[in-house]
Amino acid sequence: MVLDGPRLRLRPWRDDDAPVFAALNADPEVMRHFASPLSRAGSDAMLARVREHQARHGFCFWAVERRHEPGAIGLCGVQRVAFEARFTPAVEIGWRLLPPFWGQGLAREAAELALDAAFGPLALAEVVAFTAPANRPSWGLMRRLGMRPDGAFEHPKLPEGHALRPHLLFRVRREDWRRAGADPVPPKEGR
Repeated sequence: MVLDGPRLRLRPWRDDDAPVFAALNADPEVMRHFASPLSRAGSDAMLARVREHQARHGFCFWAVERRHEPGAIGLCGVQRVAFEARFTPAVEIGWRLLPPFWGQGLAREAAELALDAAFGPLALAEVVAFTAPANRPSWGLMRRLGMRPDGAFEHPKLPEGHALRPHLLFRVRREDWRRAGADPVPPKEGR
């Protein structure tokens, strides 16, 4: 599946994307609301899991690139939540962009493409998103996408007492997506 928007393309990851994926996951600013930046080995392992998820389920956190300037600039997509919590099983949306691409509306465009795919061709009933309360830009985008807050939870992959363990949960259902006012961009299948 390849999804095209006005400025962006979401596509499967390729082998030559691994260095950019590693740079994204090693950037302290990008990863400040995660447990820690990833080593190259940790990033390569994550990329292998993302690609396995794509092969198994037909969707994942796809590579994000600008349509007229190929080369990954981040990730965005949907994937099954990989831990147990009060809201699982569930499919989550997530995004990360390299800092030079922040503040341009690109994360929103990518997220709209991913949600259009989730509720269109993938026929999902609901998508969740979550982040640490300090990550205001991320949960602000969740709200702008029409996602509704659904309380908080303790992230089970972080140890008790960790500053990032408390997380906010947001949800959007298929029937609410078009009415959310997000004005989503319809996905187009690509080669």
